[in-house]
Amino acid sequence: MQTPITSALRQYVEEQIIPQYDHFDKAHQRDHVLMVISQSLELAQHLDVCPDMVYAIAAYHDTGLCEGREHHHEVSARIIKADKQLRQWFSEEEIEVMAQAAEDHRASSSHAPRTIYGRIVAEADRFIDPETIVQRTIQYGLDHYPEMNRQAHFQRMMEHLHEKYGRNGYLHLWFENSPNTTRLNALRDMMEDEATMETLFNRFYQGASQE
Repeated sequence: MQTPITSALRQYVEEQIIPQYDHFDKAHQRDHVLMVISQSLELAQHLDVCPDMVYAIAAYHDTGLCEGREHHHEVSARIIKADKQLRQWFSEEEIEVMAQAAEDHRASSSHAPRTIYGRIVAEADRFIDPETIVQRTIQYGLDHYPEMNRQAHFQRMMEHLHEKYGRNGYLHLWFENSPNTTRLNALRDMMEDEATMETLFNRFYQGASQE
């Protein structure tokens, strides 16, 4: 059973932080942050960590997208440090740990997360479901490369998936017992069958391109 989150913290996050995701690209909207929160809290059940910190880190982890994607992890860390409301529930030391975790969550980071909190949100952000990953990749491509045609979007998707999730990709998992391990192996097997991937792509591309 999950430890309850402090009610005032939850209310603040639900009213002031989560709605910010409604303004981000389609791959990083409210459904994404809610998934990362849920996955983070599930991982935290088996670890000696503060649930309130885990919850807040997950909620804030992509808020830096307000300034673009390239440095969003660093901006998210700054947002955490600058939010005076968080001082109601956390010490300065805890806020520093939370900021580091947000900064370290990015899959393409050159270094491992510095704390267990960073590993939790990094792992939760990597929730691996082939359909969700394909859908989010298509959505991101349509948002950022609207000039591309259907075939170009498919090729971009495949290149991205191999670069990130491939057997030599940059994505790292941080918990051996995470369900992500099995899911990642299944995704890699799928990626080796281009016909299967094209069928999956076609299922989501038409609907996404017409939105």
